[in-house]
Amino acid sequence: MAIRIRSFLLGACALCATAAPALAHPHVFAEARLEIATKDEQVKALRHVWRFDDLFSSTVIFEFDQNKDLKLDAQELEMVGSVILESLAEFGYFQFVTANGKDIAMNPPERIVAMLEDQQLIILFESTPEEAIALDGNLHFGVYDPTFYTAIDFYDDANLVVADMPDNCGKEVVRPDPDEALAMNQQSLTEAFFNEPGGVDYSKLFATRLEISCGAAG
Repeated sequence: MAIRIRSFLLGACALCATAAPALAHPHVFAEARLEIATKDEQVKALRHVWRFDDLFSSTVIFEFDQNKDLKLDAQELEMVGSVILESLAEFGYFQFVTANGKDIAMNPPERIVAMLEDQQLIILFESTPEEAIALDGNLHFGVYDPTFYTAIDFYDDANLVVADMPDNCGKEVVRPDPDEALAMNQQSLTEAFFNEPGGVDYSKLFATRLEISCGAAG
């Protein structure tokens, strides 16, 4: 059962990862909310909330409803969270963080909390940076599936939040235009397609991200 739902969540990852953007398309959809928790002018944690689409939610209920009562009790939801926690580990839990152009490593979440609301699956989890991230310069935060199998998006800019942001910082939600992103990276994408198809994170080019800029200019 765990293998079946993990396969459904991640899809044919090897196939999707090597497909060109025009050939790949998502099969699972989720509405996301991301809160950047800050304190003492440092990023302390990323707090995620994902609400999955009806089809994926119904599949999860079917797979994990051991007592066949058409709902998930606390023990069954705990199992859902554990399977998703294990399944997403290989992909960094679909999150990315950069500070002044440098990728920032994040600790895995201790657990993923799963719940059902109106028969839709919602998961919540929190991750922390492996090393302190100072609110200085330019920081980028986003969520994306490198296999293109799962579309996780922020339907409203208000779903990207910075808690306790210092006065000398500003934030902006960036939603890349796919045509512009492809045009700007055409050379590298072409080289990657012919030379090393599996080595390029195509989906990161199109991912909605939150940019925080801090410094004297604010």
